[in-house]
Amino acid sequence: MNLDFLALAQMAVSGGLMGMAYALVAYGFQLTHAAGKAVNFGQGELVMLGAFTGLSLSGCGLPYWAAVTGAMIAGALLGWFVERTAVRLALQQHNEGWVLLTIIVGLFWFSAAENIWGREDKPFPVPWPESALDFFGISVTWQELAVAAGALGMMTLIELARRYTMIGIAVQAVSADQDAAELCGIRSRTAISLSWAVSGIAAAFAGTIIGPVTTVGPTMAAALTLKAFSVAVVAGLGSSFGLLLVGVALGASENISGFLLGSGWREAPALILLIVGLALRPQGLFGKKIIRKV
Repeated sequence: MNLDFLALAQMAVSGGLMGMAYALVAYGFQLTHAAGKAVNFGQGELVMLGAFTGLSLSGCGLPYWAAVTGAMIAGALLGWFVERTAVRLALQQHNEGWVLLTIIVGLFWFSAAENIWGREDKPFPVPWPESALDFFGISVTWQELAVAAGALGMMTLIELARRYTMIGIAVQAVSADQDAAELCGIRSRTAISLSWAVSGIAAAFAGTIIGPVTTVGPTMAAALTLKAFSVAVVAGLGSSFGLLLVGVALGASENISGFLLGSGWREAPALILLIVGLALRPQGLFGKKIIRKV
């Protein structure tokens, strides 16, 4: 019984730490939705491109943190590019074409990655050791700690910038009311583009911390997008803390279901969460109902 309990605890801790990466990717959905009421359904591909960019820069001899910084810069440019080419025109025309356009751009990124880097998965080199730390019989690897610390640190930095800098406050003003923000002298289009760039930074950084755990390949984005979107829908697109809680819960449930039912059931919790969340509470566990006056 003790062995079973320890095994379940091990699965839950390892999955929960990895689930914080899902929360970081879902946070990118929250950033773009808050400012422009649209999300990037190719967010997983930005994660993948960020990982490949960091891997390539590392292969050129750059130190780890320089490679990560370069990947984040590339992520910002890609996020900005998606907003300018696939989202802005559709939103100006007041239609939902951005949904299909972001999916198409994501498919293009996938195809480009296959042609540039190949289809084989590649290891992502990291400066920390491969050994694990023991906490009361539960082992935690340095890679898992890096995922948790990186996700939490990135989300905290962005939240602080949103709440306590002039640019962040301006973006929040655009999120609340674009017309009123324009009357106050805030350029809403610039604020929305900035939100997409920051979302790209978060996605690329997520790729550099997920890559050492899962390896880097073109297919790493497929399941990641579904899991992150599930986290965003279930938590709601208005609570960063809610994203963390749901992300940890999803990661833990994935590992536990895979351990108890077999590896083929690992993806089931994300689908179940998405279906139940949409059916029972469409605004999310931590979201608020929006009342529209007609």
